Amino acid sequence: MKIAILYDVWEEEGTSPESPPEPKPPARKKKVRAKKKREKEDREEIFEALEKLGHEPFYQVLDGTPQCLNALAKCEADLIFNLTESFAGDDTKEMHVAAYLDLLGMRYTGAGPHATFLAQDKAIAKKMFGFHGIRTPFFATAYRGSIEHAHDISFPLIVKPLSEDGSIGINPNAVVDSVKELMERVQYIQDEFDSPAMIEEYIEGREIYAAILGSYEYAQALPLVELDFSKLPKGTPKIASYDVKFEKDAESYKLTKSNVAEDLDEETRERLTQTALAAHRAVKLRDYGRIDMRLSSKGEVYVLEANPNPWLSSKQEFAMAAKASGRSYTQLIGEIVELAMARYRPRG
Repeated sequence: MKIAILYDVWEEEGTSPESPPEPKPPARKKKVRAKKKREKEDREEIFEALEKLGHEPFYQVLDGTPQCLNALAKCEADLIFNLTESFAGDDTKEMHVAAYLDLLGMRYTGAGPHATFLAQDKAIAKKMFGFHGIRTPFFATAYRGSIEHAHDISFPLIVKPLSEDGSIGINPNAVVDSVKELMERVQYIQDEFDSPAMIEEYIEGREIYAAILGSYEYAQALPLVELDFSKLPKGTPKIASYDVKFEKDAESYKLTKSNVAEDLDEETRERLTQTALAAHRAVKLRDYGRIDMRLSSKGEVYVLEANPNPWLSSKQEFAMAAKASGRSYTQLIGEIVELAMARYRPRG
């Protein structure tokens, strides 16, 4: 098959002196750089895997211009391998890329627009989890001038942007222990990201990731992976912060590592797996997705968030879980392609 690897780029530089660039939060600039590096790594490995599978891959770029949309509409691909995370650097438009592909009648991998929206808005996702009986940390949403309470919550709390991904806006200061710290952090999130703030119970415990292949009708969880915080200094919040994920020179990055969670007993492993599968279905993920969870010291399982179209680098958690299941990286990519294509085959 001819498979287009679709990815987004957004150049912050290059504006003319006559047209000064619009100011952007520093954290968002970091995010763009990290995403561009991530996507390059993803797309090159996926390209090689597709070639090994006998397909004819090629790159299709979304650079935020009308011209790129016209080019995509004329793209003669049998399948789009969708790696986009934004349009013109705006994450909130990620869902519109999938919707555009739907309108064009193109076949593509991964989440549709509804799932992307549900997963991106953390408050809505958590309400969906609650409706389906899935435990998630109690939370409130702070808009400018008002707070929407979903539950009574108590300290310690973690405060993050409502709709950002990639741990943007999350650093050790995101965990707060007093009203003063809470108000300062909410103000920071609202000012820095022009976003409502998600105020959430901070659950002390183990960070567990479940990689899932499949859709609502049938899905399977791969071996669980843990982000190990055990080497972080005492008193450091054990969270998947931006530094932990992306800042290779940061001490927290060097002291944390993802590993297959092999020390879980069978009963705990099954509860984590079934919870992840339920969350995957609740927000209508498909083909592949990752569910982030916390396992508390009391053995309670909390879903933190659902990630549609997660990072597919061979060195990251999803591929790590696939390898632990006995799949090679090439087999993983081939399975995602097969799952996507199966949706478009006539039923009967």
